[in-house]
Amino acid sequence: MLTITRKLEFDAGHRIPDHKSQCRNLHGHRYTLEITLTGDVIDADGNSDNGMIMDFSDVKALAKQHLVDVWDHAFIVYEKDDKVLDFLSSLPDHKTVVIDRIPTVENLAKVAFTILKTVFIDRFGTGLRLHKLVLHETPNCWAEITDA
Repeated sequence: MLTITRKLEFDAGHRIPDHKSQCRNLHGHRYTLEITLTGDVIDADGNSDNGMIMDFSDVKALAKQHLVDVWDHAFIVYEKDDKVLDFLSSLPDHKTVVIDRIPTVENLAKVAFTILKTVFIDRFGTGLRLHKLVLHETPNCWAEITDA
């Protein structure tokens, strides 16, 4: 299997409300997102993507549009974390992303995979698809999810 991977970074805040240690507090991370795509190499003479699975600039543009720019410099909050939701709603024009699960790196990776899986769809009949997503919360801690 041939794959390509594009790495992007963004900053976001969150908290793990029931966590036993400091992660229950409001804090942020410099996240690193790795998007791995698979598919056949495009064989289309005269096409800009000829010889590629997908142009890396297109991978970046789509990831930014659908995920990175949405989450960058936002506070990602669990929809049942009422105290933080109330606080964030009191801040004028605050960038808040509400998700349906606790924003652990594992859950954020799942949400990101679900979003991006629908974005990276087959082009030129090559079977293009999102194969793997890696989300680093810190340089030493990350979650990986692959298409089964």
